[in-house]
Amino acid sequence: MRDRRALALPLLLALAACSPQPAPTSEPPSASAPPDPGVVPPAVELLAPGASSPERPQAQLVDWSERMSDELNIPRAALQAYGYAQQMMSASAPDCGLSWTVLAGIGSVESSHGRHGGARLDGTGRPEPRIIGLPLDGSAGVKEIRDTDGGGLDGDPVWDRAVGPLQFIPSTWRKYEVDADGDGVADPQDLDDAALTAGRYLCAVGHDLRGGDRFWAALLDYNQSRSYGQDVIDYADHYGKLSRSLPVEG
Repeated sequence: MRDRRALALPLLLALAACSPQPAPTSEPPSASAPPDPGVVPPAVELLAPGASSPERPQAQLVDWSERMSDELNIPRAALQAYGYAQQMMSASAPDCGLSWTVLAGIGSVESSHGRHGGARLDGTGRPEPRIIGLPLDGSAGVKEIRDTDGGGLDGDPVWDRAVGPLQFIPSTWRKYEVDADGDGVADPQDLDDAALTAGRYLCAVGHDLRGGDRFWAALLDYNQSRSYGQDVIDYADHYGKLSRSLPVEG
């Protein structure tokens, strides 16, 4: 999100120094925007805005995620969150062209899909322990962002911290947040909610992500580091191409 990469990089470096994270065996090759959109998720029944659901709607993509999870090294719950977010945005903003691979690229760079620092992503798309970044206190390499949410999301009443698998600043989260799984709470620690919120943000800024210039405009607004953006594109394109190479079951 805007002004967030200056805070996320120290988070990534600090956590990486403490604990290894799952990663592809080799870095993906450099790619151009927009990245490969990958295998299209199957049609699902979409949750109406503001509706509640006794079942997680993302679970409709269990079979789709099962086919690709191991090869892509993306947890099944994360793939389901990304794929469902694509289907939701295809319905609400069809001209945007958001793909699950873009969200997967962001998820990879930000937190290894909720596994950063030794965290584990559960079957509902929530990391344990919760992922909370360093205080944005203006120290070396870190933006200064004073508290905007009373510590409600990040537990810090003095400084803001990036939160969740997709590392939202609290003020950005509050602007675009959405309850994507119908449990009655919009939670940045819930990858279901975070993926759709990120999609809403990218489409609101980029409008049409199918063009290289608009894609970059949205990604640089999400995070002002071009090297970060290139990493996202590289992983997204890698996931998209690899998904197309996997055998179709059944």
